[in-house]
Amino acid sequence: MGFSKDFFWGGATASNQYEGGVFEGGAGLSTADVMTNGAHKVPRQVTYRMPDGSWGKTPLCFHSPERHLPEGAQACLVDDPDIYYPSHIASDFYHHYKEDIRLCAEEGFNCLRFSLKWSRIFPNGDDAEPNQAGIDYYRDVFKTCKEYGIEPLVTLDHYENPLSLANRFNGWDSRYLVDQFVKYATTCFEAFDGLVTYYLTFNEINCIEFAPFVTAGLIHADPQNIANATFHQFLASAKTVIAAHNYWPDLCIGMMLAAGPVYAYTCDPNDQLAALKANDSKYFYSDVQMLGFYPPYKLAEYEREGIKLPILPGDLEILEEGTCDFLSFSLYGSSVLTTHDEDLEAGEGNGGGVGMVANPYLKTNAWGWATDPQTQRITLNELYNRYHCDLWCVESGIGWNDEFVDGTVHDDYRIDYMRANIKSMKDAVELDGIPLMGYLYWGCVDMVSNGEGEMKKRYGQIYVDADDYGQGTMKRYLKDSYHWYKKVIESNGEDLD
Repeated sequence: MGFSKDFFWGGATASNQYEGGVFEGGAGLSTADVMTNGAHKVPRQVTYRMPDGSWGKTPLCFHSPERHLPEGAQACLVDDPDIYYPSHIASDFYHHYKEDIRLCAEEGFNCLRFSLKWSRIFPNGDDAEPNQAGIDYYRDVFKTCKEYGIEPLVTLDHYENPLSLANRFNGWDSRYLVDQFVKYATTCFEAFDGLVTYYLTFNEINCIEFAPFVTAGLIHADPQNIANATFHQFLASAKTVIAAHNYWPDLCIGMMLAAGPVYAYTCDPNDQLAALKANDSKYFYSDVQMLGFYPPYKLAEYEREGIKLPILPGDLEILEEGTCDFLSFSLYGSSVLTTHDEDLEAGEGNGGGVGMVANPYLKTNAWGWATDPQTQRITLNELYNRYHCDLWCVESGIGWNDEFVDGTVHDDYRIDYMRANIKSMKDAVELDGIPLMGYLYWGCVDMVSNGEGEMKKRYGQIYVDADDYGQGTMKRYLKDSYHWYKKVIESNGEDLD
């Protein structure tokens, strides 16, 4: 059977890691623009200024225990020679988009995933009128895609929100952002009508629990703030879907989940239950966006914790009506969970977190990310059996400290990772009958890693001559994986040698 003839093959990017051009074209600052660089086990920091003019920095990043800026602080840029903000230059797609799209087309892509910088279109997030220069820029990006036969997949909110909204309203903690987001989304639907058919509302919406500033612009994040922000993002997504269905019926609006199976380390029933509940905590988000209601297990959890949802009359009906058209997901690998206290090696990367341990059956890279040869098939089965909807893997990849030699990178390790994932997807389609819309490799062009804010953790099949501080020619070079993936696409996934 194999992959369908209209299967989407391509790559995925994010504006805050790839685009650059932060101070060009009338754009406003986003929350990502005040995040410094970091490194493996060196957290990224959010810089801020106090009312007395003094400044500081706090690691409001993934898996950081810090959840608050000091009272009265405003997240902002600071002028200090020791501070570097990776999003400001990134891979300079802002000036290289025609070249990058051409290279992806020559690789055989028929789809490219981009995210929009909300503050490039509405610099403060809630401006009366959009920034026309921002709209014109993105229109030209999408027109270039169409010229090369590439379908854009557009994420509306991908790990950055207008900084002004974060400082004034504590981000998505405030219901005010709901209608501002819908205004932004519908502005995009109108501006890019005929150029973009597929949209995602929020990137990896379930990661709000791990990085509330990154995902939702929360400068103060306790469990109640996070529950508020989650509800408001659900509501905004549902209203956006309803608006699209009413006024742009040809559009397809999807949700996006950070997926990956959680395995129990042992057959101890306590380990099994812990793994089940860990999966529930992830699927809660897709339960709401795909089924249209809060599942009982989450409501029971909120009741135990004394959390009150900010529900107004009519909200639950909106969630029910505004379910998404398809479920997209990122998938890097699996993780292993145990309740035992033995001296086990802690999990890192995609396998990190409380109670997570390293999988003794899998190999990892320098950042602790493991390659699981069955993870796509398992995830696709779990998702389809739960939601019975169209699925799309829109993000999957592995970072590596590539060695650039004689104008290329010999990245057999990346090819091995991609081969295992595509083979696992193919098994899910052929052996299990799962409907899969496409596969988009993450970071098809080298870009700044989100977790570390560094360039040396490279994902791409196209090498970018830039270091961790944005220094370099920005020239593009083709890696071995580029040529391998081109062959895979030409064969529609049949030739994986």
